[in-house]
Amino acid sequence: MAQPRKPRLTALDWADAALAAIREGGGLKSVAIEPLATRLGTTKGSFYWHFTNREALIEAALSRWVETNTDEIITTVETEPTPESRLRKLLTQVTKPSGTDPLELSLLASKDHPQVATALQQVTTRRITYIADLFENLGFTETESRQRALMAYSFYLGHAQLTHAVPSALPSREEFPGYLEATVEALLRRG
Repeated sequence: MAQPRKPRLTALDWADAALAAIREGGGLKSVAIEPLATRLGTTKGSFYWHFTNREALIEAALSRWVETNTDEIITTVETEPTPESRLRKLLTQVTKPSGTDPLELSLLASKDHPQVATALQQVTTRRITYIADLFENLGFTETESRQRALMAYSFYLGHAQLTHAVPSALPSREEFPGYLEATVEALLRRG
């Protein structure tokens, strides 16, 4: 009896597998062709069909991360009708009490890798610019908007780090809505 044919893997499958390996705590060192091929149930030949080398896979994985962890989130947030509701939705989405994705922290820990450094710079600039635009649309000056965007982004990064390192320092699920509301109110406060 013939075995059912496995679906052909795509470059996206490989990029997602690389991100999953990084996310699971292996960092960039976990982006190794043979273990990823095993994870995907394929051979190294599949990898070389899509990529010339490991760095090309890392580049594809980082592009995928930018897409899913920045662009898609912004697209979702943009469905809100007002800049304030967008800000609330954004902060709610990226600081869920269930915990943050450890992938971001793994990438931050690899900031000295040139490809990661470039992706982190791209993502940070995109995120802060987006948040600053929200504040400008709320009537804050360009300088105030940039400062508040930096505070909001710092809140996100601090929250992610605490979720990973010391989750007991954060509010409980029941307390979380009040904690988030206090943060948003502080960011929106004038004068």
